[in-house]
Amino acid sequence: MAAPVRAYIGLGANLGDSAATLRAMLAELAAADGIAAVTASPFYRTAPVDATGPDFVNAVAALDTTLAPLDLLDLLQALELRHGRERPYRNAPRTLDLDLLLHGDAAMAHERLVLPHPRMQLRAFVLRPLRDLAPALTLAGRGLDAWLGDITDQPIERLD
Repeated sequence: MAAPVRAYIGLGANLGDSAATLRAMLAELAAADGIAAVTASPFYRTAPVDATGPDFVNAVAALDTTLAPLDLLDLLQALELRHGRERPYRNAPRTLDLDLLLHGDAAMAHERLVLPHPRMQLRAFVLRPLRDLAPALTLAGRGLDAWLGDITDQPIERLD
């Protein structure tokens, strides 16, 4: 069996009871085959970026997994569907949005998945919770605080 790899997942929801949906999904993710040691950041409230609709509740989860990147993507998409995710149009409001941000040191450009996630360094709703879990992490040779300094126009509020 493959050794576990640390992966980071972006979590978001802006329809229904978003925080409750994220908590339920985290429990389901932790119970899934091939997943261990799920740790979630605090939850944050953010306005939609490149989208419309209600504010989002966002977080990042760190997990250790023996699943390959595309298998993990399949699991995440199955969880989205289980929680009522619909895709009527690009960036539509959603009950649950799960993005595979990083999978160990994997770099790939597949038709279904690009790793590392190509836009995560442009999103405060990813960088702030990611910094809570992995403050020393670097993306493209820059620290998370440096990336956050570039996007001060994206308000983000920690929820307690």
